[in-house]
Amino acid sequence: MSNTALQPAQPAPAIRAYLGGSFDPVHRGHVQMAMAFYQSLLPLAQAQQRALYVSLLPNSRSPFKRQSSDPKHRLAMLKLAIQGTPLYIDELEIWQPPPVYTIDSVRTLRQRYPADSLIFIMGMDSARSLDKWQDGLQLTDYAHLWVFYRDTMPVPDTDNARQALQYWLPTPLQTAVTDSPAALTQPISQPSFIQTPTDPTIEQAALKNPASGRIYIDMRQVAAISSTQIRQTLQQQSRGDSAAGNHTKPVRDEQMTAASAINAIMNPPDPLAKWLNPAVYHYIIAHQLYSAAQFR
Repeated sequence: MSNTALQPAQPAPAIRAYLGGSFDPVHRGHVQMAMAFYQSLLPLAQAQQRALYVSLLPNSRSPFKRQSSDPKHRLAMLKLAIQGTPLYIDELEIWQPPPVYTIDSVRTLRQRYPADSLIFIMGMDSARSLDKWQDGLQLTDYAHLWVFYRDTMPVPDTDNARQALQYWLPTPLQTAVTDSPAALTQPISQPSFIQTPTDPTIEQAALKNPASGRIYIDMRQVAAISSTQIRQTLQQQSRGDSAAGNHTKPVRDEQMTAASAINAIMNPPDPLAKWLNPAVYHYIIAHQLYSAAQFR
């Protein structure tokens, strides 16, 4: 028997997808988007006998936000939000000092997984503005993009809405749109290497082959829930609670206050009940996050 026959079979390259964001706080829209992708790709991954990993990628702090919750709180809420799901959390960015740019993370992931299919998940609102990101148009040099349509956007009145939507993307990316999700999972047989713009002496693995840099527009409408809107609602709720009573409460009122907090956890006010996982809402109340006093 030859030595070759004794060698264990190498596993097929995995399919790895990432949904980035501040997740401040994580809401049902985030999980819905990641799960919709997972359910779409799982049959394809199984047919190709490949592992599928779908991860939430929390950032350290958005360069567009002046204030951001402590990473430990955002990470704790993420762990609660994905309980019972097949989703993962990747902590690549969250502990890095800002600013941390997506292009740097994509390069790192491509270097870490040179033979795997890498896919970044985003909404059409983000995809339309990639030319305004730090080297945003270079993302497709390293990964594919899976772009979700938003339910707040008008559906193009045409027989091929996906083809029409490709013209919403920055011009250099429009020709990368494909109608086939399978185009995003083509194995990379020989990943090439390119020099980093910051240090030409360092080479990193890049997707430079005919199957690379494809963009799939998912026409399923996902809820356009905003973390900003959730924070504002929680702050308004906090202001309302403060206005309803004194800052110093008599001891006899403490039991009533505790009962009120428990009732809010068990029955979060609408629309928070629709937006937040109950365990996440419980965590927010328990740690007094997004209160009006926090932002004074």
